[in-house]
Amino acid sequence: MKGFNLSDWALHHRSFVWYLLIIALIAGAFSYLRLGREEDPAFTIKTMIIQAALPGATAEQTLTQVTDRIEKKLQDLDSLDFTRSVTSPGKTVVYVDLRADTPAATVPDQWRKVRDMMADIRPEFPAEFAGFGFNDSFGDVFGNIYAFTSDGFTPREMRDRVDAIRNRVLTLPDAGKVELIGTRDEVVYLEFSTRRLAALGLDRQAVVDTLARQNAIVPSGVIDSGNERVLVRVTGQFDSADAVAAVNLRVGDRIFALSDVATITRGYQDPPARLFRFDGQEAVGLAVGMRAGGNIVAFGAELDRLMAEVAAGLPVGIEMHRVADQAHVVKEAVGHFLKSLVEAVLIVLAVSFVSLGLRAGLVVTMTIPLVLAMTFVVLEIWGITLQRISLGALIIALGLLVDDAMIAVETMISRLELGESREKAASYAWTSIAFPMLSGTLVTVAGFIPIGLNSSAAGEYTFSLFVVIAVSLVISWIVAVLFAPIIGVTFLPATMKHKTAEPGLLRRAFHVAVRAAMRFRWLTIGVTVLAFAGSLWGMRFVEQQFFPTSDRPELIVDVSLRQNASFAASDAAIARLDAFLAEAPEALFWTSYVGEGAPRFVLSLDVPTPAPHMGQIVIQTPDLEARDRLKAALDEFGREQMTGADVFVKYLELGPPVGRPVQYRLSGPDVGLLRDLARDLAALVGTEPRLTSIMMDWNEPARVVRLDLDQDKARQLGISAQDLSVALSGVFDGTQVTELRDGIYLVDLVARAEDEDRSKLRALV
Repeated sequence: MKGFNLSDWALHHRSFVWYLLIIALIAGAFSYLRLGREEDPAFTIKTMIIQAALPGATAEQTLTQVTDRIEKKLQDLDSLDFTRSVTSPGKTVVYVDLRADTPAATVPDQWRKVRDMMADIRPEFPAEFAGFGFNDSFGDVFGNIYAFTSDGFTPREMRDRVDAIRNRVLTLPDAGKVELIGTRDEVVYLEFSTRRLAALGLDRQAVVDTLARQNAIVPSGVIDSGNERVLVRVTGQFDSADAVAAVNLRVGDRIFALSDVATITRGYQDPPARLFRFDGQEAVGLAVGMRAGGNIVAFGAELDRLMAEVAAGLPVGIEMHRVADQAHVVKEAVGHFLKSLVEAVLIVLAVSFVSLGLRAGLVVTMTIPLVLAMTFVVLEIWGITLQRISLGALIIALGLLVDDAMIAVETMISRLELGESREKAASYAWTSIAFPMLSGTLVTVAGFIPIGLNSSAAGEYTFSLFVVIAVSLVISWIVAVLFAPIIGVTFLPATMKHKTAEPGLLRRAFHVAVRAAMRFRWLTIGVTVLAFAGSLWGMRFVEQQFFPTSDRPELIVDVSLRQNASFAASDAAIARLDAFLAEAPEALFWTSYVGEGAPRFVLSLDVPTPAPHMGQIVIQTPDLEARDRLKAALDEFGREQMTGADVFVKYLELGPPVGRPVQYRLSGPDVGLLRDLARDLAALVGTEPRLTSIMMDWNEPARVVRLDLDQDKARQLGISAQDLSVALSGVFDGTQVTELRDGIYLVDLVARAEDEDRSKLRALV
């Protein structure tokens, strides 16, 4: 480079450059301490969940009246990739997947558009439509999970206790979302005796309406008395099951107590919507997330101190168990980086000292912490945390960032050997090698540009790889031409003896090989082309996998039964696996989820759709060998002992969640034909020995009991189809009458038939 000489300028402003060097080291140390720590880099999961309900509808009615309308409207979304839906009688769950190239910054705007679209088509749904539910926080991660088991405490007492702990966790500065897992909802059951109602001439619906009106919250007015406004309130609302039982009913001139015709009990939702167990024992979970960009290691330490206080204050009979500890995983990863950094420095020291000598090797080695310090400052400004990808990029960069400094120092040594002064030798590096070094650095950085420009989820996941390598390499060039000359002038000797000895055996052999390659240049080119072609041909034998399997020791077990299976059947299947794991020495502990999947304790976890026919188990093993042994044992147990259930055992993934590695989707207007084609495809796929656990997510039809109502006779009796449907729903599922306001909780008051009547009707089925 001609003209301005940066190295020479640095030599003439040594005090200022030393000041910059010291400030860079100090700022880098502070930036390193302030950098966020995470297990995986944050990336946007471009999936939104829309839930909709049409109570009382069949699966076909829900599909045509709700699901189809939602999916057709979503086709107007420009960034839509595809939709997935799970439709069951009375409700549907639609997954909205955006295109992979949708910029992450625009995803919130896309979710707002989806909400607006659903609001636009709301009038098109039947009058019975119950509305939408949206979840666009699909990627929230709960890195710390605790399970609380009890002996002698009711589910309500456990919920109150864990909810109080949740409030304490929320006081931590870096706390994000904190949610409870596996809580049991309280219900007050109003079980009517149909025979007693008929004997007393009471109309069940009239009784229900009476209770609902008494408990309603309605304005009662305000009295303006001049200087004061006085609120008017009417009493009568229910605050307990006893208050409901004390209600009196009037039939004609007769007064009856509600307890004469119904049994009022306070209990828990039966069957429950979901269950959570730790080592096979029912528990309540506390899932703790961290705010975006926080330091998970520091947050984990704060959380550990708080939870230690919580554990010390728990009453006898309640035990706390830590299920997931992301801070520990991240701390180990950062520790591995520091170990690799020390090893790299020692290796560079050894190589530099052997090849360049003590002083020259020291100059090269001193540039490493300077480059890393300046890199940490840029990463903090950029908002990049220390996580799996950025740490890996730093380790990769360690082998590259010393090249420029080593070239600069070698150039200085060669000029010193020619008798030049240290200042002139140091400034010579800028005029001779600065531009070639910059070109080589930029070429290396350019090799990672495709990662930086990739807008897919995989590209967003690996984006920090490009940033860290690009920043560290560019900074290494700046250090080589700005700071290395100052360090070299300070530590290198004033004069160095010129080496006149004959080259050694290795150098002589290298010279012979280079001369031969230059003399037979076409042969050299031909060998190079053949070698390149051979490498392309050999790539076909290399297993290709963009993201490797995670090295975490957890196992995930997905359990799926027939889609019309009851919650009790799923619970029994999970209980069988719990019993198996209790005898497995490889399982340190495990958590079971019935009716839903585990919370996303790592960003790459594939979260299934909650449903009564499914469940999930997360197993902690001591090491990778135990993990592999247990997976083989679970696969065998699932095949031989879990007939009728699909047991899919998998490792945790790296990168965006994938689920089952091979998936096919068949679509068409004829449901029956689709099922036949899907079975044929499953049979064909099953012939591949490398593919196992083949299942279809929409296969078996569910049984339905249809009541063929004679509409004419029903009208003669004053009965409508709606009356009969409401009555049957009240018998089997129960009808929500109103809600008891118990502090911050709402307890449903549900009217249903007595257990004897329900048992008789179940026996008919």
